[in-house]
Amino acid sequence: MPSDRSNEADFVRPVRRLVLGVIAVVLLALFLLWRIDSPRVERFRMAVVDTVVPNMDWAMAPVTRVTRMFEDFRSYARIYEQNQELRRELQQMRAWREAALQLEQRNAQLLDMSRVRLDPQLTHVTGVVMADAGSPYRQSVLINVGARDGIVDGWAVMDGLGLAGRIAGVGDRSSRVILLTDFNSRVPVMVQPSGQRALLSGDNSRVPVLEFVESAEALRPGDRVVSASDGGVFPPGLLVGEVVQGTDGRLRVRLAADYGRLDFLRVLRSRPAERIEQSGTLLRPLDAAGTPLDPATGEPLFDAYPDDESLAPAPNVPVMPVPGAPDLPVGVTTAPQADAEISGSADE
Repeated sequence: MPSDRSNEADFVRPVRRLVLGVIAVVLLALFLLWRIDSPRVERFRMAVVDTVVPNMDWAMAPVTRVTRMFEDFRSYARIYEQNQELRRELQQMRAWREAALQLEQRNAQLLDMSRVRLDPQLTHVTGVVMADAGSPYRQSVLINVGARDGIVDGWAVMDGLGLAGRIAGVGDRSSRVILLTDFNSRVPVMVQPSGQRALLSGDNSRVPVLEFVESAEALRPGDRVVSASDGGVFPPGLLVGEVVQGTDGRLRVRLAADYGRLDFLRVLRSRPAERIEQSGTLLRPLDAAGTPLDPATGEPLFDAYPDDESLAPAPNVPVMPVPGAPDLPVGVTTAPQADAEISGSADE
């Protein structure tokens, strides 16, 4: 038995060496064949590839099928996650829709109760942001609406949600918008619900500073900031943002406008408020007897109380002079004199 095993080992070793030598020669020949740069060799290589590769599809089929299974599973997982996210967003949108309907009904009721008249002239023109003309020292953009669209210098500009800036230069076909973050921007604002008035000053940062606050102790982070009508710069009530506490301890405003996506801007057509020049249209002067006078002519107005005759002043009644009383013009009497005359006649 030991001799048979030794004979078998002596036979296997030369065969193994021969097989390894043949494999090495074949690999070397393939290497040289693939390295030779010759048209004939290139055609031979292409013929070998065309003959061998199609016949290897059966070996690659399981790998291809498994790869497709993994891709389908990943795609299914992504679709499932997107479906769940859409369901959550749809549920939130339904809640917001219900809240919006309730607020709309409530707003209609309040408007009907208070008989509020909205400004019909406060319309808008939408423009596309053509270029960002800003720099580290200037924050402004250009839009494609100008004088031909009726744009006027100083009008307010919004991005659809909050106040973004104002018109600061009008051309025929374009306009420049200076943003609220610009260092030269100064906008009067009002903080709600405290009603504090302040000045929003840009400092080339995303959160402008609140300056000249009447009472800083009354402000809290998260308070709503809207535009004020002081100086006639902007229409009142436009959303600006909310109050935040800066890292430097100063009160700042997180703007509602999304300055990272200023693709479209709305320019509000605001008209200047009507100014009352004559004080007489507000307060009517009175004479010594309390009768309203016409501010233009100075004549008494006897039709000041046309609906209620009991409120109209009584006509002047001539009275007898009282001893010791000061002389008054004829036909003019006073309430104390009338009371004295009545009491004197009663005593008599």
